Amino acid sequence: MAASAAFSQYKVEPAGPPPSELPAAISAKLQKDGLKVTKGGAPYLDVWLCSAAPSGPKNTEDGVTLPTIPQGALVGAVRFPVLGGERRGQPIKPGLYTLRYSLHPVNGDHQGVATQRDFFLLSPAAGDTNAAATPNFEELVAMSRKASGTPHPAVLSVSSSSNTTFPEIKKEGDADWVLHAKLGGTSIGLIVVGVMEH
Repeated sequence: MAASAAFSQYKVEPAGPPPSELPAAISAKLQKDGLKVTKGGAPYLDVWLCSAAPSGPKNTEDGVTLPTIPQGALVGAVRFPVLGGERRGQPIKPGLYTLRYSLHPVNGDHQGVATQRDFFLLSPAAGDTNAAATPNFEELVAMSRKASGTPHPAVLSVSSSSNTTFPEIKKEGDADWVLHAKLGGTSIGLIVVGVMEH
């Protein structure tokens, strides 16, 4: 039993430079060596976070753990070599995506999705070429629907991290695997595998 449990574990290792198919303006913002997450030794995803955290006026709303990252700011890129998924159970098709920051709205539709409101929204990299753009919430959701193919955007839950080791991936709660990494000088915890607890 223990051997099979260990085999299904997620691990993190270096992923090398950003993919050549990313637009040059996007690649220029990213760290030179990404992070590869494997499951049982098989590739699961590669992520390249920005080498500097985007910064703007501090957001003082409740439930915001990364208050100085502006809405819509580019925070990285992610590649799924195999079918991935998000905590709501929505699949993420294999492909290359940009990651942009947003907050889920406080409108009653998102009760219990996460203790914090911070998310990274995925958009197909081929259609997101302006590294300096900061699309508003509606624009970003429209971009991300092209990644999900559904009315709901493709999202990865994120929060600030108090972890002391970077990078590190570990199981937190019943079903979440959290990648602790550095977005510039900012420590983040990105849920790369998980199930929303109802």
